[in-house]
Amino acid sequence: MAKAKAGSAKAAAKKRVAKVDVHGDVHISATFNNIIISFTNKQGQVISWSSAGKMGFRGSKKNTPYAAQQAAADAAKVATDAGMKKADIYVKGPGSGREGAIRSVANSGIEVTSIKDITPMPHNGCRPPKKRRV
Repeated sequence: MAKAKAGSAKAAAKKRVAKVDVHGDVHISATFNNIIISFTNKQGQVISWSSAGKMGFRGSKKNTPYAAQQAAADAAKVATDAGMKKADIYVKGPGSGREGAIRSVANSGIEVTSIKDITPMPHNGCRPPKKRRV
């Protein structure tokens, strides 16, 4: 019984790092409250991810460019260890950390091949809420 426990603890401590394609995608979602960076392969399977909240930033500090840089550097380190060398970047949202995250990905050793803004824009679909009466 003791051998089974020791073997399972050893397996849990050793984390499997799968080799990935050289070319992948980086999805940056920059909202007003947080920023989330995901590194994926071309099929859309997530290789690594990070966010400003995961890095320990709380409250209004989460939507700063510095928090975006830290989160992007954290996710890029895992992706480069897995074997990613080139990436297309897709940016979504109005947050303030968009440029900082892109710069951090480029400085981490991943070659940026293209940058696209995929922020959804309404075509006058939803009716706005009625005026406030104070």
